[in-house]
Amino acid sequence: MQFVAFERNKQGTGASRRLRNTGRAPGIVFGGSTAPVTIEVDHNALWHALKKEAFHASILDMELGGKVEKVLLRDVQYHPFKQQVLHIDFQRVDEKTRLHKKVPLHFVGAENSPAVKTDKCVVNHVVTEIEIECLAVQLPEHITVDLSNATAGASIHATDIQLPAGVKIVTHGRKAVTIATLVAPVEEVVAAPVAAAADDKKGKKKK
Repeated sequence: MQFVAFERNKQGTGASRRLRNTGRAPGIVFGGSTAPVTIEVDHNALWHALKKEAFHASILDMELGGKVEKVLLRDVQYHPFKQQVLHIDFQRVDEKTRLHKKVPLHFVGAENSPAVKTDKCVVNHVVTEIEIECLAVQLPEHITVDLSNATAGASIHATDIQLPAGVKIVTHGRKAVTIATLVAPVEEVVAAPVAAAADDKKGKKKK
């Protein structure tokens, strides 16, 4: 994905507020061998881009001053109740940049699994994204979790995921990270209506 940014000269809270009033969002790009640069981005274009999953978990082409740089979205600050981006951070990357980044999980094949198809289990997504470590050029937009062989009562762990080449999951010392479980359906117990039971008792007493 590609977007256009412009270098921002004025800084500070007041300058950022005035910038937002003109339909621009303030930000910064840092990393690499170049000094950090404060930037501004068209707010409407940015807002629509942020709705796309790929904008959050893939290498982006940022055009700045006629030059295209490879960057990665690192942080977004939103207004607490307005549909407004207050600030956005990008990191410059190249083929040597090693990343720690959270990427979304895409669960597939559940409808064909024995757990769901035969035993009518429900898939409980414990987590929907996971932190990985890899080179920037190896960063996947998402990681696919295949549930087609899952059985009733099974727990799917991070170690069960088939990862792309060069990608490692960061577990922060945890031995077994559960990402999904296959839960058996709960049987509903139908209780007798209280009013009907009370009337039945009254009828028996009268006899």
